[in-house]
Amino acid sequence: MSAASSAAVIERPTPSAAAQDLPASALIRCEAVGHVYRSTLGDETQALASVSLAVADGEFLCLLGPSGCGKTTLLNMIAGFVTPTSGRIVVGGRSVEGPSPDRGLVFQDYSLFPWLTVAGNVAFGPRMAGQSAANRKTLTAELLELVGLGAAADRYPSELSGGMQQRVAIARALATDPAVLLMDEPFAALDAMTRGALQRQLLEIHERKRKTIVFVTHNIAEAIALGTRIVVLTPHPGRIAEDIRVDLPRPRRRTSNGFNTLYERLAAAIGVDMAD
Repeated sequence: MSAASSAAVIERPTPSAAAQDLPASALIRCEAVGHVYRSTLGDETQALASVSLAVADGEFLCLLGPSGCGKTTLLNMIAGFVTPTSGRIVVGGRSVEGPSPDRGLVFQDYSLFPWLTVAGNVAFGPRMAGQSAANRKTLTAELLELVGLGAAADRYPSELSGGMQQRVAIARALATDPAVLLMDEPFAALDAMTRGALQRQLLEIHERKRKTIVFVTHNIAEAIALGTRIVVLTPHPGRIAEDIRVDLPRPRRRTSNGFNTLYERLAAAIGVDMAD
């Protein structure tokens, strides 16, 4: 069977797999992690329940699922913004105790500093880390060229389109040379044409930089287009329903049999009715 006609090689670790079964060589290890949100009234909502997951160095992992499945909570735990209620997360052999420069983040809302230029936003992290002005200038120029904004260095965020602002956010996240790039639905607010262009650019960056990427999305086609692996989470509480390694050749054509077969499988996993 050709690669084009085969949808994927599917790996099926049980959702309750013990943390000790995760490969020790993994860059990211989520060891039976769970999280409970508690309201000021004392009500509890379990967002995640005993999720065990390993992410290899250089992998492009997409976390896919509907609202309420805990995918953003899991991303924020890897980032160090949220502490697991149970279990632990290990990145690079160290338990995650809080945010770190080795984990860069890109959000949906860009989160750029409006008073800084494009170059100033990208150079902010290296400046806080104490890099010299000369090094910051060289690095900023390199990263802006990488995201196609070399000519926009002196512009301010308010002068940029949404797609351009998100490119700045990606360059800024890469500026500290993180081992892991964490992305929370970064293209969700963009129009279809801009989203497609940024997806292609992100794949080029992944190919050149070989960063490990964990990418949250609720868009099935986006997960297939980007991921080397897709983990599907189901809600209330969040658990792993599918863990699929995607072997479709690139560029991945949305009209191909393999793409559509995988799309239908993922739609079924997250409860999307293809007849709607």
